[in-house]
Amino acid sequence: MKSELTATSVKPDILKTHSQTNHTSNGLIEEKQDKDKKMQIDDKKFKQLDGYVGFANLPNQVHRKAVKKGFDFTLMVVGGSGLGKSTLINSMFLTDIYSSEYPGPSLRVKKTVQVETSRIVLKENGVNLTLTIVDTPGFGDAVDNSNCWQPVMDFIESRYEDYLNSESRVDRTKKAHIDSRVHVCLYFIAPSGHGLKPLDIELMKKLSDKVNLIPVIGKADTMTPEECTAFKKQILNELTQQKIKIYTFPDVDDEEENKVNKQMRERVPFAVVGSNTILEIDGKKLRGRKYPWGTVIVENMDHSDFVPLRNMVLRVHLQDLKDVTNNVHYENYRVRKLAGIGTDGKPVKGGIEKNPLAQMEEEKKNHDQKMKKMEQEMEIVFEMKVKERNQRLVDSEIDLKKREEGMRRSLEKLQREIEERKKLFETEKFTWEQQNGITFDELRRKNMENLTKESVDGKKPKKKGIF
Repeated sequence: MKSELTATSVKPDILKTHSQTNHTSNGLIEEKQDKDKKMQIDDKKFKQLDGYVGFANLPNQVHRKAVKKGFDFTLMVVGGSGLGKSTLINSMFLTDIYSSEYPGPSLRVKKTVQVETSRIVLKENGVNLTLTIVDTPGFGDAVDNSNCWQPVMDFIESRYEDYLNSESRVDRTKKAHIDSRVHVCLYFIAPSGHGLKPLDIELMKKLSDKVNLIPVIGKADTMTPEECTAFKKQILNELTQQKIKIYTFPDVDDEEENKVNKQMRERVPFAVVGSNTILEIDGKKLRGRKYPWGTVIVENMDHSDFVPLRNMVLRVHLQDLKDVTNNVHYENYRVRKLAGIGTDGKPVKGGIEKNPLAQMEEEKKNHDQKMKKMEQEMEIVFEMKVKERNQRLVDSEIDLKKREEGMRRSLEKLQREIEERKKLFETEKFTWEQQNGITFDELRRKNMENLTKESVDGKKPKKKGIF
């Protein structure tokens, strides 16, 4: 009896399990059918070609065109003096961008914060990169650093403004449409071990919404590994508390590269060491710094985060930095500008409720006023030139009259002298005739008679004087 009950009690469980199995298999069959339907739909969307057409070569065409055109990249370095900014730039690009002829910002004489740019064309494997370095000599060196970040912000905004204006021009060729926007900003933090300064927090807050911000700890070889790790955690906590947004490196398609990039991202903020000195170690020439206690190799990841920084900025995510600049930061600026909103989020005076047609009408009105003003100025200039020319004509006429009067006077004087000489001659002639008892006419007549008589006699006349 017990065995029958047991058998009877087992049957429902078997049936239940069998029904679940059937349900699961039916679900798998349905999923497979759905996939087949999707594949059929996809096959209908994409037509298979019978041969080679050629548009698969389009990526190569884009590549050749891009290489021929070249690339632009603008990198800004911000931070206090003596943090190794110039040295790190030279180390990143393996060239002397800053040299004795053009020293770094810390070695220049400066009184106030100013923004300076240096442009250089680099070539690597046939690819040209127009690199623009933007530095801020004098930043944080004054006793009163109030609003010392304003030149930096004005520079970034002006680059966006220039790019927006170039987009609105009729001529938008490469020469007229140059991308001079700041694509990334390396913000150097002093290796104090005590967190961020109020000046650093204030400027990074303002920069985070305008540019791709990457924090960097300069001269990291002044700290021990433990101090460096603790300092990094403290900086990240302060950035989170202050709601400062820094550039986040995106993932790539390759899983292995993602693993490597994840390890690289964990090193943010990058604690870097730069060097312009080439050392020979084990037969290899490397950039490094030699100390009494040992040698720091710039590209050794145990000594510095230089390699992760260079790889993430230049080798992996350079194009993404440009894309984020164009699609996020520049678009935010463009929207604010066209909507008449200032950097503080408040409407700008004169920018409320202004549609594009009204704006065009206002621009046309301003243009007409400008042209009218220019016309008036040109008329004034023309009248001034006419007056000057008339004055010159009057002056030349007066000068000619003066010269004419002078010549007339000189002629009259000469005429008087001639008359006086003529009178003197007549007087001397009369005196001679009185003394000799003969006139000049009689003397001339006698001479003519003598000459005629001699010619009749056949004698050759002798040459005689007048008398």
